[in-house]
Amino acid sequence: MLVGLIGAGNMARALARGWGEPVLAVDGGSGRARVLVEELGGEALPSVTAVAERADVLVLACKPHQLDTVSGELEGFSGDVLSVLGATPLVRLRAALPNATVVRTMPNTPVEVRRGVIAVAAEAPPGEQVAALLEKVGDVVLVPEALMDVATGASGVTPAYVALIAEAMIEACVKHGLKQDLAARLVVGALEGSAALLAARGADTLAVRREVTSPGGSTARGLAALERGGLRPAFLDALDAVVKP
Repeated sequence: MLVGLIGAGNMARALARGWGEPVLAVDGGSGRARVLVEELGGEALPSVTAVAERADVLVLACKPHQLDTVSGELEGFSGDVLSVLGATPLVRLRAALPNATVVRTMPNTPVEVRRGVIAVAAEAPPGEQVAALLEKVGDVVLVPEALMDVATGASGVTPAYVALIAEAMIEACVKHGLKQDLAARLVVGALEGSAALLAARGADTLAVRREVTSPGGSTARGLAALERGGLRPAFLDALDAVVKP
């Protein structure tokens, strides 16, 4: 299955690396398409039309404001289109690409290591071909389209949040005497293991906390400090900011 990337930014690159196969790609002049195909194989082509003529599936990964320009070059295209455009609803995508079979998705960047979460608008579930592509790089979750922005706040932005949490924890450890590389190894390893444990416990967050928290112990003191610092309101504010820009 030959994938054509319309845009070669961070999400397109993450997906392509996760698939690990040669791709066709075009960009708006940034040169990223050429760099990507040098890494993975395939071809950087001069136009959207050239990619569409040869690809089995198109990944729409341009900037949302470029949709009308891109769709003008895809006039009459009737194949599968996988959209990763943020804040671009199905009605808009279908109006721009009336002959195509469009799937609206919101992946997160861990698709690069095949550990992604891919929210898919339930009103347009992927067909067999697109489903196979998505399932290769992560967990496909059908979400009512009206809640796709919330899904973005649940998983799409999470790699950045986790990176910020890790950064803050590492900085705190360094201030208390750990060397940077040792602190990073401890924190990143603990985050990875904790996520695996949560998954194994069926996302029972309370159970996982109880297993490590002794009354009056160090974990209890640390959790209390985080609550005093407004951890929960901060994440609610963050989700509000994602859903209501």
